[in-house]
Amino acid sequence: MSKPGNIYVEPREQGDFAVRREGSKRASDVLPTQKDAIARARELEPDKKPNVARVRNTKAGGPDQFRKTR
Repeated sequence: MSKPGNIYVEPREQGDFAVRREGSKRASDVLPTQKDAIARARELEPDKKPNVARVRNTKAGGPDQFRKTR
């Protein structure tokens, strides 16, 4: 059964990535790469698209903005 709220993938100061549910104080998981963290977020919430923090500047936005994955 899916829990309510969104799921996020965010970079950490340590250089790895945290998978966290909306409103949570602790990460559900921490993984070494953004790709691994996105895959884990999809495992935790298969019916939702994870919100992924941008880690670089692009024409569509800069860091500290989230994007939905496909």
